[in-house]
Amino acid sequence: MQDNYLVTNNNLRNIRLKINGRTFEVTVAPHWTLYQVLKDQLGFTSIKDMCLGHGACGSCTVILDGRPVLSCLTLAVDCDGKTIETVEGIDPKHPVIETFIKHHAFQCGYCTPGFVMTAKALLDRKKNPTIEEIIEALSGNICRCGAYQLILNAVIEATERLAKGNR
Repeated sequence: MQDNYLVTNNNLRNIRLKINGRTFEVTVAPHWTLYQVLKDQLGFTSIKDMCLGHGACGSCTVILDGRPVLSCLTLAVDCDGKTIETVEGIDPKHPVIETFIKHHAFQCGYCTPGFVMTAKALLDRKKNPTIEEIIEALSGNICRCGAYQLILNAVIEATERLAKGNR
């Protein structure tokens, strides 16, 4: 991990994170992001960083205490004691995963984890969102391949399946 700041034992903090149902204790510097901790320290590979930490693409989205957050802009120390979900923690039979596969809602796949986590967080909060609400929720995510309609179709079908009780 490259840092532009001096890290000393005096400014390191121990934090506890519950990630995908497992508890992790990690030592972090105050300026480290959740992205750095998840990816570099703990080895979660689904989290991407297309915009190089500027918070402009959504590819690093995780669910933090039920809300989607950009892990590249979230300080790890602010997550102490919180619950985090990543794509690795989603059941492969979850409707969002299945419909993304069914609708080929990915091209290169780089943005897919961010879209999946954003869609899952929306559907966890709101069981039957409108198309406008889905579009608004996904608006912070960028797909450089242009698979937006496929992504939207996948989330709409996942919404319909969940509304019918089909997990």
